[in-house]
Formats: sequence, structure tokens, C-alpha cells
Amino acid sequence: MEYSEEALKVSIKAVEYDRKGQLQAAIYYYKEAATLLELAWKIRKDDHLADQWCKKSHEYINRAETLEYQIQQDAAKEIESINQDKILLKQCKYLLKQALDIDETGKRDMAIKAYMQAIEFTLKVKKEISDEIIVNKLAVLIIKSLDRAEKLKESKLKCDTNSVCTNKMIIKNVTYQLKIPSDSLYTESEKRVLLITSKINNKEYVPFMDVDLLERFQLSIRFTDNDGLLPLSYEQKKHFDQWLRPDQLCSDPKMIVGDYIDFYSIKQTVVTDCSFVASLAVCAVYEKHFKKRLITSIIYPQKKNGQPVYNPFGKYMIKLHLNGIQRKVIIDDRLPAGKYNSLLCSHSSNKNEFWVSLIEKAYLKVMGGYDFPGSSSNIDLHALTGWIPERCAIRVRDAEFNADGLFELMCSRLNKGDVLITVATCPMEVSEEKRTGLVSSHAYAVLDVKKIDNLKLFKLKNPWAHVRWKGHYSDLDENSWTDQLKEALNYDSMSASSFDNGIFWIDYTSILHYFDVFCMNWNPELFPFTSCIHKTWNAGTGPLSDLYNMSENPQYCLDVKNIHNGAVWILLTRHITDIQDFKENREYITMLVYKNEGKRVHYPNDPEPYLSGTRINSPHYLSKILLNKNTSKFTLVVSQYEKMNSIHYSLRAYATCPFTMEELPDLYNIAFKKTINGEWNNTTSGGCRNHNSFNKNPKFKLVVDGQSSNNELLKIELKAPKQYQVGFEICCVELADNTLTAKFKSKSSGNYRSGYVVMELEEIQSGSYQIIPSTFLPGQEGPFIITINASCLITL
Repeated sequence: MEYSEEALKVSIKAVEYDRKGQLQAAIYYYKEAATLLELAWKIRKDDHLADQWCKKSHEYINRAETLEYQIQQDAAKEIESINQDKILLKQCKYLLKQALDIDETGKRDMAIKAYMQAIEFTLKVKKEISDEIIVNKLAVLIIKSLDRAEKLKESKLKCDTNSVCTNKMIIKNVTYQLKIPSDSLYTESEKRVLLITSKINNKEYVPFMDVDLLERFQLSIRFTDNDGLLPLSYEQKKHFDQWLRPDQLCSDPKMIVGDYIDFYSIKQTVVTDCSFVASLAVCAVYEKHFKKRLITSIIYPQKKNGQPVYNPFGKYMIKLHLNGIQRKVIIDDRLPAGKYNSLLCSHSSNKNEFWVSLIEKAYLKVMGGYDFPGSSSNIDLHALTGWIPERCAIRVRDAEFNADGLFELMCSRLNKGDVLITVATCPMEVSEEKRTGLVSSHAYAVLDVKKIDNLKLFKLKNPWAHVRWKGHYSDLDENSWTDQLKEALNYDSMSASSFDNGIFWIDYTSILHYFDVFCMNWNPELFPFTSCIHKTWNAGTGPLSDLYNMSENPQYCLDVKNIHNGAVWILLTRHITDIQDFKENREYITMLVYKNEGKRVHYPNDPEPYLSGTRINSPHYLSKILLNKNTSKFTLVVSQYEKMNSIHYSLRAYATCPFTMEELPDLYNIAFKKTINGEWNNTTSGGCRNHNSFNKNPKFKLVVDGQSSNNELLKIELKAPKQYQVGFEICCVELADNTLTAKFKSKSSGNYRSGYVVMELEEIQSGSYQIIPSTFLPGQEGPFIITINASCLITL
């Protein structure tokens, strides 16, 4: 009777879930009820209710099979559903994303309006679609939008009641807050950029918002990632046995053991992601030392204090900074294991702790799988924390490399919590690896930096959690360790020599000799002001190379207000969406900074750049501008080496003082445009005015028909083969109004330049002009193109 009574309770749940359309849960409880009734029938066959139990058991089994068949049919319908339904679903999702984007800026009224528009549109679409799966997805969108809109309305009501309202950006559970200009809503073009680059390696990673804190982690069955299992590396495949969940690896799984994570426990295995594991280690040091959740706060579900918790249903959400914005990565908790349940991914040496393995899985899911092509710690740390990435190459033979200044900076800033640091070794021969105890082209976590008298020391951790330095100040170096030094560094020589955990001290001189780059990530809290722009630079815009002409490069005016001193850092981030680009880093980008009152730059070296950019194939490039009272406006120019493809990028400025950063419009790319092709040949190549043959050059008649004013805008460009130094003159022939005096008789484009010159005229008068293009030397034959942009009607 106990089994039959329990079956009654379970069957009520089954019917309830069945009515709600929660078919998987209904199937589970129908089968459970059938099993209980079958047990009741077997135990008490003589009971007068036994026949009813048997009949009901068959009914429940039949209903479960019917629902399973229905699920299969629904899946088939979804595959066969017409494209229009999918398009409508995408439109609804996009409307919600737009509302989320506005919500992120803190503009409450606009966000509420956007959510209501999303709800209204989605309700309309929901009526038009018959596919149950898509209808359920639409219902989820409606619930999310409605819940967030209601919360915003409640917040607005409280704000109005208390008359206390700020324009601060509303972000929960982030590691820092920055002041955002009140007009910082994304433009439509920015939304398109962020939408396009949401798809990375053919998987979509949408922006992370407060609404995502409502993500449902409790499910009726164990969660499995819809994107499937991650591809394994070659080394993993050799030892792979099965995929296991945490509760199959230990009896009491936890996300973290204790209040804060420990860098000692982090261990890399066969995955080639030393830069990533070193990044986790320096984050763990920060958390333990400063008692702030820098890395563990990106894992969901979590407690109110930001501490992540183990989810027995196997679903996790990781918040990563990807392609210009925080995005969410959904994973399950299946981990690759070898024989004897040994994990084949990075993990904690504490068998009950799984934060290392799950963060690694989320990051490598984005990167295409465990077959990771390798990265750099400043890239990894930016994705994990959003801290500002910087690479500092160790060039001891370069006169501009200030080794002492770099050490003092790292020593002071690391101990204040302003920076996270890793360091990577140079390529080495196997014999040198054995002699030094260092690993070739390998990233190490910088745990501490100390200066004892004049001695400069670093405490490093090998992500392998074994194999240590054998040189000066290692556990093998008995001569260097004095009692005073041991006491100052709390160094136990007996413990260090008896146990190899991959952690060691090394002197700065040895680092400069055996290592080639410091990767540093700076705390954004150092800068109270920030602004960001997301843009696309199309492949067809501008020349393939900007060594001679950067007129069409993306350019921005940086205007710093009320400055006496301070700094502005500009981070250029190229969005990456393809695994091949991760492996090969095919695009080279940089940022050039000019002191020229925020005006458009046409030539790379005229004026000379204030900060010359080095073209690198890293997705991040950082320019650091030091301010003084004599400088207020800068021009920022995005540059790309041999641009063959369109690139999407984000430009984020961090500053110690208020500023604005706006795209520079091309004032001359306006209403009227004329282009004409020409040629210098053996009779028309007269050279510059230094030669008597100048008048042989081709001449073009330009008529300016400015009806509204005599102050029209005009830009003239001359393009020719790069091997020729070219220029042109424009002469006034006749004004339309003969009562006026010409503002110039003739003007030159200036110095002759390789293949490209440009002239801008801001007050051109209506009339007739003559344009004379020329090479510097006579007799140089070849084609050329003259392009004129004007604010009024022109003929050429």
C-alpha cells in the first residue's frame, strides 16, 4: 500500500507537469509512478486493487511513450520548420538584446520602453507561430523582458519617491565600476558590430546582463551542453577514458574549498594552456591577498556574496570579456578523464574543488576546444577579468628599455593590487632547459616581487605545479640564501628542497636573461573615467597599405578637459570570431596618436606621430598618453598592415580626468564627388616647377558652382604609383563674380610624396580653376587618379 500511495503522489506531479507542457518532467514522473505501481502489484497481487494498479501502470507507461514520441515529433517539426519562423525568433531575440544594451547604460526610461517594445513585438509573433518549441522560447523572452521591465519600474518609483537618482551605470556582481558618460548608449552600428561578433567559432555568446542573473540552473534532468562535447587535444586523446561529472570524481564536490581560492592548488596537465593557468594563479593570489572575488565571481550560480556554488544539475554560466563586451558562456560539468579517474584538464590539487576545471572549460569552449593553439596571459587575463592588457618585451640591448624603472613599477604596483603579472621564457634548447630548470616558451605566474636592500627578486609559479629554476636563489643555491634573507622572505629552505611544487624565487638579472616578455594587466579602477566605441572597418575602405596615405583610416578626436597632469590609456581590441585566427593571428593592427588639435591626419608622418604604433598580431594594442597643460586634443588613428579583410574592433579609453572621444567625420566626403583618370606619358611628364618642362604636365579644368555661398568645402586627392613622388597645383582662372578678389592665385599640395597627396580648401569661391598634377622628376610615365569631393556642384 505504501508503494501505491507514493505512486499516487508521483502521478499527480506527472499530470501537473503534463498539463503545463513540461514533457520531460512529466515523462520522468509517469515512469516513476508506473514503476511504483508495478512494485505494489508484485508484492500484493491478491489485493482487490491489484488489477487497477496493473492497468494504471500500463496507462502511465503508454502516456510516457506518447510524450516521448511527441517530443521526437516536435524535434522533427523544428528541423522542418520554415525559415520565416526562425527569422521572427531572431528578431525577437535581437529586440531583447537591444533592450539589454540600453539597460546596461543605466538609462532606465529608455530601457523600460525598449523592453515593452520587445514584449509587444514578441506577443504578436507568438500568435503567428504554431511551432510549440519556438513558442516556448518566445514565452521565455517575454518573461525575461517583463520581469526586468517591472524591476526597472519599481526602481524608478523608489528613486522618484526618495528624490535620489544617479546616472551611474547599473551593473551587479562585477569586479569594478567605472563612470560612463550619460550619453553612452550604443548606436545602431555598434549594436550590429556586437551582434555580428557574438558568433565565435560558430557558437553564439551573447552579451551578459543583469537579466542573466535570472538564468535557470535547476532542471528536471542533468544538464548537457547543446553545443556538445569539446574537441580533445592529441595528448588527451592518447590517455582519454571517459567524460565524468564532479560527483563521479568525488563524494563531496565543491566549487571552491574555503572562503578564498589558493594558488598552490592550481595545476596544468596535458592541455597546452600554460598562459591561461598562470593567469588563474595570479588571480588566486589577488583574491587571497586582497579578499576580493576577482576570478571566482565570474562563475554562476553563486551566493549573494559572489562565492560560486556547486550545482548538482551540472549547468554553469561563466562571464567572460570577449569582443568588446562581457558575454556569457554556458557549459555543463562533464570533464575529460583518463584511467583511474585522473582528470585530463587543468584542475585543483584538492580533489573536491572544481573552479579551475570549469573556468578552463568555458574559456576553451570559446577558443574551439581543448586542442588549444596557445595564447598570451595578457589576452587570457583580459577575458577573465576585463583588466587592461599590456605586453612589455624584455630587450636588454635596447637603449630605450629601462630595466630598473620597470622593476620599480612592478614591485610597487603589484603589492598595491594595481596589476597582475606573468612572465614568459625565451625559446630554449633541451639542454638549456635541463641545466636551468626552466621550460622553453612557457608562461609563469608572478606571485610576488621583492626588493631587499639592492637585491631584486621574483617569486614565480610553474603552471605544471612542478619543475623549478635551478640557478641563483633556487632551492639548490645554498650560498645566496642568508639567514636575514630567509627571514625577510619567510623562506623555509628545508621545505623548499624536500617538495617540488613548481614555486621558486629567482633574481631579476636571471629573468632579464632567460625570459623575453612581461604580460601585465592593469586594474581599471585606476581610471575613474572611461568610454568605448565599437566599429567596423570595411575591407573596401582605404588602401591595402597605409604607409603613404591614411586619409580613409578610422580616426577619432580625443578631447581631454581641464587637465594639468594625468593619463589616458587607449585600448584597441580587434574582435576575433574564427579558430584559425586564434591559431595564426593573421591581422596586424596598431594605434597611432597625433598631437594636432584633433584634426584628420592624411600622411603617416606629417605631422610626426606623438606615439608611433607597432603593428602586432595580438588582438589588443595599448597606447599610453601622458597629459600636461599644453595638450588637450589628440587624433587617434587605427592602422592595419596590408588590410585584406573587414575587421570589427572596440576602442576603449581609460582616463584619470574627464574627456570625450568621438569619431572624426570626413567633412569633405559630402554631396558632390568627381573622379578622373589621367596619365603622364613621354610628352606630358614635365616634372615639378624646378624644371622648364613643367607646363607639359596634364591640365584639368575644375568649375565650382557654389550657388549658396563663396565659402564652399573642397578636397582634392591625387593617387599614383608609389615609386613616384607626386604633387599638384591648383590655380584660380576666373571667379563667377568678377567683382570679388580671388582668395588665392595658386596653391600647391606641398611636399612631393610617394604616390599620394591631398589638399583641403575650406573657403573655395565659385568659378573656374586649373589643376596641374606632376611627378617630381620629368619623364616619369604612369597613370594617376584625381578625386574631388565638394560641398557644391562641380564639373571636372
